[in-house]
Amino acid sequence: MSVEVIRARALYGVKHGFLGRRGGVSSGVHAGLNVGTGSADEATAIAENRALAADAVAPGATLITVYQTHSAEVVTVVAPIDFEERPRADAMVTATPGLVLGILTADCAPVLLADSAAGVVGAAHAGWKGAFAGVCEATVEAMIALGADRARIAAAIGPCIARASYEVDDAFFARFAEADPATDRFFSPGRAGHHQFDLEGYVASRLAGAGVNRIEALGLDTYADEARFFSYRRATHARESSYGRQISLIGL
Repeated sequence: MSVEVIRARALYGVKHGFLGRRGGVSSGVHAGLNVGTGSADEATAIAENRALAADAVAPGATLITVYQTHSAEVVTVVAPIDFEERPRADAMVTATPGLVLGILTADCAPVLLADSAAGVVGAAHAGWKGAFAGVCEATVEAMIALGADRARIAAAIGPCIARASYEVDDAFFARFAEADPATDRFFSPGRAGHHQFDLEGYVASRLAGAGVNRIEALGLDTYADEARFFSYRRATHARESSYGRQISLIGL
């Protein structure tokens, strides 16, 4: 099976793609295009999958990833980074051709951004912690520092866990409500003491708050579609020993 590349209309003309598990060489619980070095998959399979992923979106480009920590940290990339020396961060921006930025997810929201006129792109890993901490806003500001125009930045939110699949407890809800009562619109009532959280909608709202006018949410649920996407929560519920990660890529 060939690598599936999901593209967003908002980023038309920009080298980008949201990839799932279709394609790749991994097997077992990691079957498909697993790119997560933190998984229990074979290192050789992961390396081959990362090469396949980059080639599917930006042939010949150098893949750049970071050591993701669920933070709001952003790095500006101007040259290739050795994998073993990758910085701890959850977003990257660049204006350097020949690089492709890669964000790994397995339920968190991958966000790809571009001001194609300025030649500036960004990629962010927006789990609830990073989004809550301001990773979307920090990525936009880093792009502006490279010459992007806030009014021209387009963003797309890729496959992530959907509201129907994302159960959280009262303490989780209270954290958001105390920070901003208006965020209650991203929560629906669930079973006693629980709520259903709309991560995609929340990330979109944070992007809008950062002044991004064009935002495309793909509406693809990683938890519900096992054939197409890896999911940390689904693997946990199934008591699997490990889980795969997918990658989302953007470059110039």
